[in-house]
Amino acid sequence: MRLVHRRPLLAGTLAAATLVGVVGVATAASAATGCRVTYTVTSQWSGGFGANVAVTNLGDPINGWQLTWSFTAGQQVTQYWNGTVTQNGGRVTVGNTTWNAALGTGASASFGFNGSWNGVSNPAPTDFALNGTPCTGSTTPTTPTTPTPGTPPPTTPPPTPTTPPPTTPPPTTPPPPTPSTTPSGAEATIVPDPSWTCGRSTGLVPPTRGRLVFRAAAQLGAIRDVGVTQYGHRRILDIRGGTVTGDRINGSILTGGLDLELTLGTGATELEQVAILRTSDGTPIYLRTCGVAPAGDATVRIVPDFEAPNSSAYAWLNTGTYVGTRTVDTATNTLNLAVYDVAGVSPADPRVQLRDPAGTANQPWDCLTGSGTRGAAVFTETVTLGASVSVGASKRGTRNIIPITGGTMTGRVSGTVLPGGADYQLIGATSTLDARYVLSTDDRELILVRNCGAFGRLVPTFEARAAGPYAFLNANTWLSSDPGSAPGGVSITFYERR
Repeated sequence: MRLVHRRPLLAGTLAAATLVGVVGVATAASAATGCRVTYTVTSQWSGGFGANVAVTNLGDPINGWQLTWSFTAGQQVTQYWNGTVTQNGGRVTVGNTTWNAALGTGASASFGFNGSWNGVSNPAPTDFALNGTPCTGSTTPTTPTTPTPGTPPPTTPPPTPTTPPPTTPPPTTPPPPTPSTTPSGAEATIVPDPSWTCGRSTGLVPPTRGRLVFRAAAQLGAIRDVGVTQYGHRRILDIRGGTVTGDRINGSILTGGLDLELTLGTGATELEQVAILRTSDGTPIYLRTCGVAPAGDATVRIVPDFEAPNSSAYAWLNTGTYVGTRTVDTATNTLNLAVYDVAGVSPADPRVQLRDPAGTANQPWDCLTGSGTRGAAVFTETVTLGASVSVGASKRGTRNIIPITGGTMTGRVSGTVLPGGADYQLIGATSTLDARYVLSTDDRELILVRNCGAFGRLVPTFEARAAGPYAFLNANTWLSSDPGSAPGGVSITFYERR
């Protein structure tokens, strides 16, 4: 949804006064005022939405601005970037940051936010005003002021300035590198926060500088909004199939993958994705992807990591250097990937530096570990499983993937195990389980689960809504039993860790 609103902004351009005769009348020239606002809803889900706002100054240069509007359906701003936000009822005020305060004539500033809505109606605001003046996108003259007739002209001309005024407006974007509030640009190197480097601590290069390997279109099932957790705002996209096309690889995407999207308090995105590919000749490939995006950027820069069978024609995927893009098309319910070989492409300017918000826990990439003994049981789940997909021997060992098809849980947490995700286990001298899946409680809360570790040393991690009834799980002080036999799958019990 993209709406453009047009109303005037106060600014001024005064011409020099003209003297008429000995006793004349000074007449000020009219000042032009005007501004334009573009409000775009970039994504929308159950209970939440994201939006970008661009304001353009059509009048004289200003230094310091506030944009106001009114929400009419109870929407609330929950996260924001590139501005300072306050809200009183439906009235929202967005002020400039230190680096986008100056707006020359024709210059624009952009900011974004995430918000909540009622799930029924999310109308765009219509009453934008900049520095108190409504925005219509056209310019109008202000009323000139005229000195009292008969006032004699000054006997001494005003002094001539010794320094000419600037001929260009001040810049409206900060110098690089900057925090994650800076728009990325498709050609920038994105330098991730040290907590989520995606194996590229020096930066993720623009992928199109490399050579295209393949494109993939994954069909999505449910898009599940967990809400704001201990790490940020979590969405889970269920991968239900798809296609892969390229010069050296073609095939399909299997059911059993998850796209785990985290929006931080800064508005930046951190992404993890697990997926199963099957080539046109039947070769299975495990894909785990890490990604980042600056605030306001809908295209996530990704680093895919492949595990293809060592004995297959696709073993070259195991040793390549890849960067790509991930986008979501909600109109077609499709997740699109483009993967490029960037071997030989080095990080270069311009760069965008991402920083995680202070005081917020960092999501882990690796399995958590923990010692201790089992305390009281928290809940037990029975998980049903699909047919295994065996990648076989690859660069990390023998990968075996068992899709999760459903299940139930009872105890302090009761409800159902949703179909989707899998146990992406690695078999070797020490076998390691790595199960990813989602719980839906009886009271309709969502909980993201990762149960990971060697047999006898499984440590689960949970991610639940921080303001919800299962936030106690976010402490991640739990232990898991090994999987036991159950009809159609396995039974697992989670315990307090003492």
